[in-house]
Amino acid sequence: MQASPFQVIPKPIFPSPINIPPVHRRPPSQRVRAITTSTANESTRCSTPITMSTLEVVDASVAAFWDYQFLFVSQRSETNEPVTLQVVDGAVPKDFPSGTYYLAGPGIFRDDHGSTMHPFDGHGYLRAFTFDGVNGDKFSVKFMARYVNTEAKVEEHDPVTNTWRFRHRGLFSVLKRGEKVWNTKVMKNVANTSVLSWGGRLLCLWDGGEPYEIEPERLDTIGKVKLMDEWDSVVERRSDGGDVWEVAARLLKPILYGVFKMPVKRLLAHYKFDARRNRLLLMSCNAEDIFLPRNNFTFYEFDSNFKVVGKKEFLIPDHLMIHDWAFTANSILLFANRVKLDVTGAITSFCGITPTIAALSVNPSKETSPIYVLPRFPNEVNYNRDWRVPVEAPSQFWLLHVGNAFESLDENGNSEIQMQASVCSYEWFTLHKLLGYDWQSGKLDPSIMYLNGNKSKKMPHLVQVSINLDTDGICQRCDIEPLNQWIKSSDFPVINPAFSGSKNKYIYAAAFSGSRRALPNFPYDMVVKLNLSTKSVRTWSADSRRFIGEPTFIANGSEEDEGYILVVEYAVAVQRCYLVILDSKRIGAADALVARLEVPKHLNFPLGFHGFWASNE
Repeated sequence: MQASPFQVIPKPIFPSPINIPPVHRRPPSQRVRAITTSTANESTRCSTPITMSTLEVVDASVAAFWDYQFLFVSQRSETNEPVTLQVVDGAVPKDFPSGTYYLAGPGIFRDDHGSTMHPFDGHGYLRAFTFDGVNGDKFSVKFMARYVNTEAKVEEHDPVTNTWRFRHRGLFSVLKRGEKVWNTKVMKNVANTSVLSWGGRLLCLWDGGEPYEIEPERLDTIGKVKLMDEWDSVVERRSDGGDVWEVAARLLKPILYGVFKMPVKRLLAHYKFDARRNRLLLMSCNAEDIFLPRNNFTFYEFDSNFKVVGKKEFLIPDHLMIHDWAFTANSILLFANRVKLDVTGAITSFCGITPTIAALSVNPSKETSPIYVLPRFPNEVNYNRDWRVPVEAPSQFWLLHVGNAFESLDENGNSEIQMQASVCSYEWFTLHKLLGYDWQSGKLDPSIMYLNGNKSKKMPHLVQVSINLDTDGICQRCDIEPLNQWIKSSDFPVINPAFSGSKNKYIYAAAFSGSRRALPNFPYDMVVKLNLSTKSVRTWSADSRRFIGEPTFIANGSEEDEGYILVVEYAVAVQRCYLVILDSKRIGAADALVARLEVPKHLNFPLGFHGFWASNE
């Protein structure tokens, strides 16, 4: 969908939730009535006045609103054959590794019968950028994009007419008309969150179900992967009947598994690589945990042949919501996001009147953040700590994503654990309106995500968590500090994957420059590189009215920061997507941009979530 100054802009997937006055061009002689606005910083809500014309404010608001809408424009087209991308800036370097960059994310948000979906509930649309050397001195980059043919997609899409009718509610959405009330199709596995290549298999994952396997070249869907069913079972605890929550769990299971067709165990979309052991780490929880003040977590470790080499189960007596997690050489780290049951929301969500997620709300009742330090190898490592007792970090944060974690011994023989992550405040993280989606109107409004005062510590930002445990496992110290004192809105921290689980010097993330007053914190428009040794910060910024997604590091040398950064640039003003290649060593310099490749306009795609680089070597 293309728009130009001489065309009528089509109705967006999420129509405007506000009535924006029409924008008029001011004649040269017309005087402008000025209004006064103020900027905000960490210490005050009122700062230096800035004079802006009313029309300038309206222009900025209109542009910001539409720019945000165009990040989530449905793409119904798929590629039947690879499409060669045109290089529009720079050149793909001769030493660029051969391989494929896969990017997971949603593809469609509105059906042909009036229902809209939250982006988290949009059907998985897998994108692939394949780098192949031609004659040894020139690269060809080919693009493919296909929908993951999940069970929900088969039911909701008619391939003959290419029409859609949403029948599954999803966690964050409510359907319209006859599909709305008493709809038990809650867990809509759309395989849209992350993508993984391991043991010769390409998998698309989603928070809440089994992954789907994809043929890596043509992106055909092979089918659902039963990773846990082959060797896992539901652990029945306490044969004497158990406590009240065990009884509640037993009562819930037939309803959740039988009526609402929820899987027994929900595999989380975030995975980890242990580079030293060459292992893949996955995590699951039980379906009933979402409604109870306790969690059953199971961690799995796979070797390079996808053989299970480790499995650990932990029952934690707390009501938590975990999206991402961390590991070290000896431990698993859960930065616990506390939630609580909303009884009214649970009843209305069961009836299909409100989204399923309405059954929960964030629980800011404690001023601390619990961090569970779980033993990864309890039979191999001397572990004296009671893992049921969390380390209480002195600040209250909601963890979004983890970049890395590692541990070492200090001069006293204590264990020093460090974790780099993105966090936000409980106030900012509103479960019912993530990404600015209003389920009642079915519309996107980016202003929903902005808090009064615009305080940087409430928005997503990068932190370092430091935990010191003595030889008995007793916490001596726990701190949470901004990484390199960088406080701009940031998320999606990544590192050189070869250093996963080990001490790293560099970390990269998507960040916001602060150049748009009408979009003050999200979407992101620059890549930030932090040197944790020198505490320096370097950035590369996209052009005006362009946003970026999650960066991905491609190693190409012996040094930790030697390689390239791949990131998709969304040029919303012209509704085009570009794959950008940055020299990871040169971020902050004028020549950091190595190449920019253009995706054909008819294949312009919405904002992606998480990506993966699969090397041919």
